[in-house]
Amino acid sequence: MSEVRGRVRGPAIVAGVLLLLPALVLVLPVHAVGEPGERIPTYDVVLTIGADGLLHVRETITYDFDRSGEHGIARNVRFRRGDRLFDVRDVRSSSSTGAPSRARTTRFLNDVRITVGDRGREVRGRQAYVIEYAVAWAFTPRADHDELVWDAIDRSWNIPIGHAAVRVEAPVPLRYATCRAGVPGATTRCLRDRDGPYAVDFIQNALAPHEGMKVKVRLPKRAVAVPPPRYASPRWNGDWTGTALLVLALAAVILFARRPSPSPSRAPTATPTPSRRVGAVLIAAGFLLIVADVGDDVVAHGAWAFSLGNRCLAGLALVIVGAGIGYGSGTGWADRPRRVGGRTTVDRSRCEQIDAASRLPR
Repeated sequence: MSEVRGRVRGPAIVAGVLLLLPALVLVLPVHAVGEPGERIPTYDVVLTIGADGLLHVRETITYDFDRSGEHGIARNVRFRRGDRLFDVRDVRSSSSTGAPSRARTTRFLNDVRITVGDRGREVRGRQAYVIEYAVAWAFTPRADHDELVWDAIDRSWNIPIGHAAVRVEAPVPLRYATCRAGVPGATTRCLRDRDGPYAVDFIQNALAPHEGMKVKVRLPKRAVAVPPPRYASPRWNGDWTGTALLVLALAAVILFARRPSPSPSRAPTATPTPSRRVGAVLIAAGFLLIVADVGDDVVAHGAWAFSLGNRCLAGLALVIVGAGIGYGSGTGWADRPRRVGGRTTVDRSRCEQIDAASRLPR
């Protein structure tokens, strides 16, 4: 049994790493940058609903930097929620306190990170930033109304916010607009103040790190132009067929590891063996399948709007089998030395080679 475990351990590690890589990519979070001692005294957001259905966002952030100094701030805006896609566009930024305010955008798995500042210049103390952008496909059409649900202040901030205010403006009277503050499962109603029929103000004090404000607005049908929402394929789009291929690939690697040891008369060669060539071809074919599967979504929706389907699972299966074949033929699973009882031992085939060599005429 110890011999079988020794033969399977190497390919099992390789297969496990290959299976975990996509999972790590899917679950790694992205958080807004913040250092201990920093805080946001005031955070004002204005959400303006356009007649064309665009959501115009203007955020005024007063930020207290640590004495050590920083290069600016980073704001994460969600562009994907589940399979729902939004289009964050027309990003602009400025600073009323003279801080560097160049805006750069980076697209991650579910967020667009807006970085405001200058990498070559540090700022200290209290600074004020204004970030403006537009969001398309933010409304969801319902049977009797059109609905907007938006994180006006996202929960990715890992520093406290002293005073937060969100203002919603619309081209038609706002008869239904609500706001909840806090974290999922522990939210509270925001303080509300109506400023005429076309605007509503929400206020919340003392937001803790990773607490935010989410607003929900309902408008009458055809009050604004609402294009059909956009959806992306799920991140994991494979079914039982792809899963079965992965299971068969792992089973093939285990069976390959348990095959008999090579003949003692076979001397190791430096040239690639046919098995290693087959393994390399399978790995290349697997990577091509993965790229083809991911490429469809990348070309259509951007670098991070991808999903893993059956072609990707089949590609992973080929890579696992190819790596197992290449690993086995390159190192000789059955001939690898093992530590048993504090001593280094070899398998019978290696012992037979050593014994045969000792009997050669001198």
